[in-house]
Amino acid sequence: MPRSNARLFWPVLAAIVAVDVVTKRIAVGALGDQQRVPHEVISDWLRLTLVYNPGAAFGLHVGEYSRFVFMTLTVGALLILGRLYLSTRHGDGSRVMALSLVCGGALGNLLDRIASKDGVVDFIDVGVRDARWPTFNVADMAVSIGAFLLAVVLWSEDRAAEAAASAPIAAPIAASELRESSEAT
Repeated sequence: MPRSNARLFWPVLAAIVAVDVVTKRIAVGALGDQQRVPHEVISDWLRLTLVYNPGAAFGLHVGEYSRFVFMTLTVGALLILGRLYLSTRHGDGSRVMALSLVCGGALGNLLDRIASKDGVVDFIDVGVRDARWPTFNVADMAVSIGAFLLAVVLWSEDRAAEAAASAPIAAPIAASELRESSEAT
């Protein structure tokens, strides 16, 4: 694990988890007795609406064991992301940033699942009138941005590997050919 990667990875991950935990606590403290009641911040476009999501993104729910299923899936994903981090080249800032965002967001939501059977605290509500995006939180934003960035990084790495593999390989020049060309001049 290269030290320079750790200098970016761990502070970003810790910041995401900290901001996520603090904003969720503020939301629960301010809106706790008013679940599903929207509070306009910027007109109808941005509202704060406290909801607890026992499932996954977009309200995906797999029954009474959703909490444990998603906790297990999250731990599995974190292990895979950890292996990706450990295989990251020294100084590959884009990949490290992407991984730290996804891991920080996943860890933030995992802490909610561990702490409460009610599910993940969501409170950011954007949209116009009845056309609303599913309510989300800081961890969700980090996972989404990080996943997009990671997809771009991995796609770029694949493209570079394909280009390198398809580039013509220069044939070694035999010593005799070198001698002949230098004698001709």
